[in-house]
Amino acid sequence: MKQQSLHHGLSTIEYFTFGFGTMIGVGWLVLMDDWLSRGGPAGGMLGFLVGGLLLFPIAHTYGRLVTKIQDAGAEIAYTEGVFPPFTSFAAGWTMILSYAIVCPWEAVATGNLLARVFPALNSYQLYVIGASPIYAPRLGVGLALTALIAVVNFRGIRLSGVFQDVMTFGLIAIFAVFTLLGFTRGSAANMQPLFAAANGPFLSIFLVLQIVPYFMTGFESVAKGSEEAKTGFETRRFTTAIYAALVAGFVFYVLIIAVVTYVYPWREIVSGHVRTEVAFERTFGSHAIAQWILFAAFLSLLKIFNGNFVASTRMLYAIGRRNLVHPSLGRVHADFGTPVVAIGLMAVLTVAAAMFGDAILVPITEVGSLAVGVGWLSACLAYLARRTRDGHAHESSYMAWLGAAVSVAIILMKIVPGVPGSFTSNEWIAFAGWGALGVVFWVVRTPAGHEDTKDTKKR
Repeated sequence: MKQQSLHHGLSTIEYFTFGFGTMIGVGWLVLMDDWLSRGGPAGGMLGFLVGGLLLFPIAHTYGRLVTKIQDAGAEIAYTEGVFPPFTSFAAGWTMILSYAIVCPWEAVATGNLLARVFPALNSYQLYVIGASPIYAPRLGVGLALTALIAVVNFRGIRLSGVFQDVMTFGLIAIFAVFTLLGFTRGSAANMQPLFAAANGPFLSIFLVLQIVPYFMTGFESVAKGSEEAKTGFETRRFTTAIYAALVAGFVFYVLIIAVVTYVYPWREIVSGHVRTEVAFERTFGSHAIAQWILFAAFLSLLKIFNGNFVASTRMLYAIGRRNLVHPSLGRVHADFGTPVVAIGLMAVLTVAAAMFGDAILVPITEVGSLAVGVGWLSACLAYLARRTRDGHAHESSYMAWLGAAVSVAIILMKIVPGVPGSFTSNEWIAFAGWGALGVVFWVVRTPAGHEDTKDTKKR
């Protein structure tokens, strides 16, 4: 019997907001002191600029692939047929982790963020994990948000897309206002010295460059929604959305570092662990501007949660449809055209992980950087393998080779001991645990023909 298909409803605007929205979270609000301690103002800006440019070969390769193959499995679809089946499954399983791991983090972060505005949320302690208290109101906020995101996703991709549009453009509008205000009030003297003195220019840029993959993961999520494009959608616009999301992403990061360090002395931000909204509040003497910045961060949390939820559920759906895990994950709701079982599973996993709070989530978040590096590498290698097989030998392979090299560098930065930011034992345990779970799913699966895959689907 023919499977129910995902519904169509996404335009270029939605693909941009999913790509950009899955990339930009609240690091710009809560981690500014860390970025500046690594590189200073110039090191931070150049690190994100150079990092964004280095990701262009990967973005280009994804654009080439998604133009030819529209499949929710993305990396799974690209690798199947040119690599062994387990390699295809491993690429997809690893990439699922990079998205799924973000969802409980955002559920927890939302409660933490709202507690800054409403301190009463820091009450009714339930328990403590790793010296981090879990408060009932904050946990309740995270669980309620998870339910909201799940319902939005369940009700249809069009609703998810509109939700993503509103959150993304709301963030951009508020960001534009406080950026313009900042450049009218600050001073270039606040940006001196331009680099972190202890590191020097080269190391300053490198230390920031190292974290760029984690903060710029998301442009490739456009491919996960490619089956759900509106009827008549021109496939070349997938590439347009991917490029636009990547450019908007690194421009956002460069501008936020520039305006924050222009508004407030950056060395005081580092020494005092001053958050972005506090820097503006002290400079302008206005609590209102801080509240607006926190509101922008709240919108950003909603869109990155929604974007990663969509990406992870589509990949779960794709591996279920292929019988690489239990086939029920490939079930689509008859009325709403959404992967209902995958959405339910992702909601349950998010709630379960959010119960552990910050203490458990912080160590495993770093695993996402390695996971996305593996996913990017698999896509680039798949393009190179498909190029001749699928009759596209006339297309240049230069960008795909560059993308593969960048992906390998990202992976090595996380696994080579002694490199700043490389894996600790906790992260290795988390990654190994996810890998072991994947092996279990692979072993107990019921092999079946892949008549429902979309390997050659073209619009």
